[in-house]
Amino acid sequence: MNTCLHASNANEIVPMRQGSSCAIITPMTNAGALDIPSLRKLLQFHVASGTDNLCILGTTGEASVMSMDERAQVLQVAVEEVKGKIPILAGTGTINPVHVKEMTLQAIDIGCDASLVVTPYYVKPPQRGLIKHFTSMADLGLPVVMYNIPGRAKVDLTPESTAICAEHENIVGLKDATGDLDRVQKIRSLVGDKSHLLLYSGDDGTSPEFVMRGGDGCISVTANVAPQEMHDLMMASLDKNAELVKKINEPLLKLHKNLFLESNPIPVKWAAWRMGLISTPFCRPPLAELDSNFFDDVEAALEGAGLLGFGDANNVKSPVLASRIESSTSGSDAMTP
Repeated sequence: MNTCLHASNANEIVPMRQGSSCAIITPMTNAGALDIPSLRKLLQFHVASGTDNLCILGTTGEASVMSMDERAQVLQVAVEEVKGKIPILAGTGTINPVHVKEMTLQAIDIGCDASLVVTPYYVKPPQRGLIKHFTSMADLGLPVVMYNIPGRAKVDLTPESTAICAEHENIVGLKDATGDLDRVQKIRSLVGDKSHLLLYSGDDGTSPEFVMRGGDGCISVTANVAPQEMHDLMMASLDKNAELVKKINEPLLKLHKNLFLESNPIPVKWAAWRMGLISTPFCRPPLAELDSNFFDDVEAALEGAGLLGFGDANNVKSPVLASRIESSTSGSDAMTP
């Protein structure tokens, strides 16, 4: 494993944690280039807001339309800003195992803490093919979080196959986006009480219930714009404090829904732009910016969550948000474009 030039602790693996993992967006300019200053601001914002894990270069991060050089830039900035503070989970999944290996080795070299590997989509492998896919990537040495999302991939990693994969010491988690809350207990019963496997919900709307049924947290889109709230929500869910869960989650319900009015990450990038977190809501083709018909719906969800307020200094509409950004960047000029 090569040492990243930008971080002396790049080879030190920080274990994945329970709680809220933000599936972070990748800021871009109106010309479609990576917006590195905005990325640094986002990463600093998540450190200040208590995000428990950062999922970089997933679907929400538009990784499927990035080059290997661009991936390296994003991961290097993440290592520079948060290595040792927040575990860095790098999305390295695609159809071709050769490419998955290439991206995983890159994540190892740069200093990421784990890889998120999705079930190979479109080709619909059999269960034995899925098991081999995940265990082969785990053999590379970087901890693996498996990602099961039948709605996009058109293949379902069964609880039984999940349990077989979990026997590998480097398979440390599962992101479950099936929407089947009964799976939590089924997987737990199959892997055993002593398993190291972390179970993350891939659905913001049901993630509190997922955790209260025995899950460990979520990998969240909502956390892009409400990171502190999602952290608090997951902590309350882990404590099985139903009253507090309801109190925290009710203002977020419209966000959980309206951030998916169009394909992710279209609405959440617009929301982050509206809050002043990023400079533009640009999404790379074949995606596009949010349809204007949905502006009011997303804005209403932000207002309902208390994420918009008075003032417009530096395009930051929320005083609470502004203070968090200020506290996360004090003493640093990394925010200067």
